[in-house]
Parts: sequence; C-alpha cells; structure tokens
Amino acid sequence: MDKRFLIILIVLVVGFFGFLAFRPKEDSPNTNAELTNHTRGTGSVTLLEYGDFQCPACFSYKQTIDQVLAKYEGKLTFQFRHLPLSSIHPNAIAAARASEAAGKQGKFWEMYDKLYDQSGWLAWTQESNAAPIFRTYAQQIGLNVDQYDTDVNSAEVLATINADRAEAERLGFTGTPSFQLNGETIEVTENSVDAFSKLIDEALAKQGGDQQ
Repeated sequence: MDKRFLIILIVLVVGFFGFLAFRPKEDSPNTNAELTNHTRGTGSVTLLEYGDFQCPACFSYKQTIDQVLAKYEGKLTFQFRHLPLSSIHPNAIAAARASEAAGKQGKFWEMYDKLYDQSGWLAWTQESNAAPIFRTYAQQIGLNVDQYDTDVNSAEVLATINADRAEAERLGFTGTPSFQLNGETIEVTENSVDAFSKLIDEALAKQGGDQQ
C-alpha cells in the first residue's frame, strides 16, 4: 500500500473517532431513560407528534392540533414527544429542557403553550440564547423557579429528551412534525383540520366509535 495513502487513511480514521469522542452530549440520542408520556385530552384514539419547539412547521401545526382536539373532545388523546433538530434550530434543546423542567412540576402543557405562543415564539426563536426568556416563562406559569433552575440544567432532563429523540430515529423520523395515530405512522397531506379529521374518523370507525 502506498505510504502516503496509508498516512492519509490513518489521519481520517483518527479524525473520525475524534469527532465521535468530542460530539456534544446534547447531540447524542443514546440513552437508557424512559420515553416521555405527556398527553392532553382523553380519548380512545391517540395522535402522537414528534416535534421541535423551534420548528416553524410545528409552530404552524400547533394551532391546527388545538382545533382538532376541540373538535374531538372526549374522543382524541394528543401526545407530544421531543425531536429537537439542534443542528438547524440552536434553541430547540433549551426549549425542550424548559418544557421538561416544567413537567417535573406538573406544568408541561403550560410551558408548551408558552413556547408556542404567537406573541413570543418569533422573538425567542431569533435569540442566540433563549434560556433567560424560558426562565421568565417559568415565573409566569407559577413554577418554583429555584427548582426549575436545577431541573432545566439536569442530566436527567436531557436524558429524557434524548430518549424521545432516539425513539424517533428508530422509527425513521428525520423531520418535524412527524405523526403517529394509534401507533401507526401517518402522512398528513396538509396542515388542516380536515386532513386530520379524515384520519381520525377512520380510526374511530375501526373502533366502532361515532364519527364527527
């Protein structure tokens, strides 16, 4: 083997393993933590979203999902799990951390709504460091802020987020939002109540439930 080629090969291999060794922990999906179980609504049909709080499409879909939940009240359960695309959304991990820290005080959905609030979403998504804004949200929704400060930076919270992300990757999801309905991956053809309703009605019909 050409000596110069061998040297180049060694450099590439060392560089590759160096990349793995210094890969930021927040970008590593490997974890033994349990998946999150944040649900809203009570129904026999479960709509699960893997989302990213900084994703513009997720922000847009949030309003539609709120309308779908209202339409199928008592028939639909909505579940949210994390798939922060940190390579393109620098505040995504911090936002997910904020929601999980709030969840440890029983207020995941209050923080979820704050993060997606139309009046504030554009502002925090454009910040280089949105953590202070999220801390203000914690105060506004009535969290114990000292406890929030501890939880938001904890390894436990990050492991929980990475557990969701690892499951999303196992399912083959590479973008957000990605959806499952009763455990089956679905393609929502458009961001509309009608598009979701068609799929939910079919799921209810399979269960013998009344369609809307």
